[in-house]
Amino acid sequence: MKKYYYDFHIHSCLSPCADDDMTPNNIAGTAVLAGLEAVALTDHNSSKNCPAFFEAAKKYGLIPIAGMELTTAEDIHIVCLFPELDGAMKFDAYVSKYRMKIPNRTDIFGEQLIMNGEDEIIGREDYFLPAASEITVDDAPNIVSLFGGICYPAHVDREANGIIATLGTFPENTGFRNAEFYDHGKEEEYLRKYSALAEKRLLVSSDAHNLWNIRDKSAFLEIDDEPYSSDRVRRQILRLLGAEI
Repeated sequence: MKKYYYDFHIHSCLSPCADDDMTPNNIAGTAVLAGLEAVALTDHNSSKNCPAFFEAAKKYGLIPIAGMELTTAEDIHIVCLFPELDGAMKFDAYVSKYRMKIPNRTDIFGEQLIMNGEDEIIGREDYFLPAASEITVDDAPNIVSLFGGICYPAHVDREANGIIATLGTFPENTGFRNAEFYDHGKEEEYLRKYSALAEKRLLVSSDAHNLWNIRDKSAFLEIDDEPYSSDRVRRQILRLLGAEI
């Protein structure tokens, strides 16, 4: 077993609230400098920069995970992770059908840039990505599983778009096997208040929207990585989190 230091919640320049210098190569390079070994790219309601991130991660020896931060119909943020890039891109196409098509105001919200593996702009997303989708928090786990992935509530300890702040509690009966904290120091407090969290694997990630918010290594998972390959580690991580692969 080997420890893999991770961050499963990072936004690229495709998210309008992220800095434009959050390019695939800048993220991969900064993550390696921070001591991270496995990183998920999780833009708002889109996975369109994941192919470029996979290319960039390979250059830096980083294990990439294709993901998305889904905004549910209740305006709750859900981290979605996939063992295969293809599954993430198919989920991206599925979510696109259930997104609110509100034109993005770049003067207010910022650009939504789609990039290639060389950090060249190859497109722009015209519609505002963070807007709520039609997918409910109850339906999300089953839908994500259809594409081979797993999902769980993001930053449960934050007011904005957190499941607890939105619903008033952490629901007892959900399809979630994990929950994400932004602040590791709040775990004990929340475990005392919300008993359902005791049944979940608690993860900690940065929700980084700029390069200096990518944290130095602290959170890790222990993975059997023999015989080693990047694909094996990624799949082992997803299995550990509950993906049926």
